Amino acid sequence: MAAATNTDRGADEAALGYEQARDELIEVVRRLEAGGTTLEDSLALWERGEELAKVCRLRLEGARARLDAALAADADGEEGPNGE
Repeated sequence: MAAATNTDRGADEAALGYEQARDELIEVVRRLEAGGTTLEDSLALWERGEELAKVCRLRLEGARARLDAALAADADGEEGPNGE
């Protein structure tokens, strides 16, 4: 696995949607569970998994914040984003 700089990784993470990050994380876990990789590769996979889990967590937190804001606006009697 080629090493990426922190800037490259940050850009990659920002470009990933939740579903993409989740799917890649599932693949990372599958590969780790299957074994048969070198220690170096296993550590690289683990680090990638941590990055992907962070992306998923941040995307879910953002979705939660948007939902909370929409619910608060609805409770205040404001119109939603679609004029509803």
